[in-house]
Amino acid sequence: MTPPIDPNQPTDALIEGAQAPRFALATASGPISNESFSGKTVVLFFYPRDNTPGCTTEALEFTALIEEFAAANTVVVGISKDTLKKHENFANKHDLKVLLASDADSTTCEDFGVWREKKMYGKTFYGIERSTFLLDGAGRVQRIWRKVKPAGHAAEVLEAAKAITQ
Repeated sequence: MTPPIDPNQPTDALIEGAQAPRFALATASGPISNESFSGKTVVLFFYPRDNTPGCTTEALEFTALIEEFAAANTVVVGISKDTLKKHENFANKHDLKVLLASDADSTTCEDFGVWREKKMYGKTFYGIERSTFLLDGAGRVQRIWRKVKPAGHAAEVLEAAKAITQ
């Protein structure tokens, strides 16, 4: 049975069960790509901007659970358009333990369907819709969370990751 069409999603939106789009991104630890995590469960959480309240909450909650994610053979990667220098400052300021990847040209954001038109204070602009993708060891999308509320989200993602690796 085909799920109903969500009018808030583009018609070419990534769906659960699909192969994840190819990505190659820079992190402070070096480049990462799909191949970097072969055989591991991967959490890709897309967020708008370093050092903003919601983004900080989300990154801190994933960091607090990083050892549990590792025990579940799961890597956690935060992705935004911020530069590596901004990511480095963000990570140092909050002692973050998650990988932070820079998608400066928004290619990966577009491929995952998180680069969206947004409205705030009567202005329309494009930005990252806070979203998380859980990929299995073969690179297939197992779960998608869109329009994420940061508080408590990391724990929900951890439970889903544990279910994949059991």
